[in-house]
Amino acid sequence: MPLRLNPTLRERLEGAERPLFGGWVCSGSPVMAEIMAGAGLDWLLIDMEHAPNGLESTLAQLYAVSGYPVTPVVRVPSADPVTIKQVLDLGAQTILVPMVSTPGEAREVAQAAQYPPAGRRGVGSAMARSARWNRVDGYLGEAAGHVCVIVQIETEEGVGNAAAIAGTPGIDGVFVGPSDLAASMGLLGQQTHPEVVAAVRQAFTGVASAGKPVGVNAFDPATARDYAENGAGFVLVGADVALVARASEDLAARFIGAEPESPRSSY
Repeated sequence: MPLRLNPTLRERLEGAERPLFGGWVCSGSPVMAEIMAGAGLDWLLIDMEHAPNGLESTLAQLYAVSGYPVTPVVRVPSADPVTIKQVLDLGAQTILVPMVSTPGEAREVAQAAQYPPAGRRGVGSAMARSARWNRVDGYLGEAAGHVCVIVQIETEEGVGNAAAIAGTPGIDGVFVGPSDLAASMGLLGQQTHPEVVAAVRQAFTGVASAGKPVGVNAFDPATARDYAENGAGFVLVGADVALVARASEDLAARFIGAEPESPRSSY
């Protein structure tokens, strides 16, 4: 029988009847990735931008989560076309590219993820996990269907260009990053500030006008629910390292009385 690949996040979103909730894997650990994969979440973000991950550790985490009904997304560290090519060759089917603020930048990302003539992704499927070493029939001709490209809006400029970014051919969705967005607005560390929330919702409106799904990062439960009720189709609601940090602090507080001087944010 022909070998079939798993659905991309784009395909999961197309068939979803509710927002998809995900977890962020920042530890670089395949063990932590597998624990998160078995938790019942809809999708996982394996992070190469703000985590100690290279190609080998990313591959190990893709292996670790492959036996679970969860959709992995790999965030590459930048829009570098070589890195995008390598991560796709590892078998990542959905990628997230950070810091995209203009349609031109979105177009460069889309081209890096597609084979010619639509793009400029280097051809190496016979040697790569992406096509399972040429065991996926017709991979080259159908590669665009096997790959989902999501770009991340994290600046005021990006919010203003949200519709045009989302409408770029080859871009399958947009993810809004409130942390860097807040910083770009002069509100560093204030992801739930009303002005930041308003900017996130403005980006939602722009992306929706282009008919593309939009996601967001929100570790505060009330904010996450609000975003999910106001247009977000996929939401990151927690990270492995933050969950362990807060739970271990709770243990110390309960058994040693070592409560922190002030509540610590997991966001």
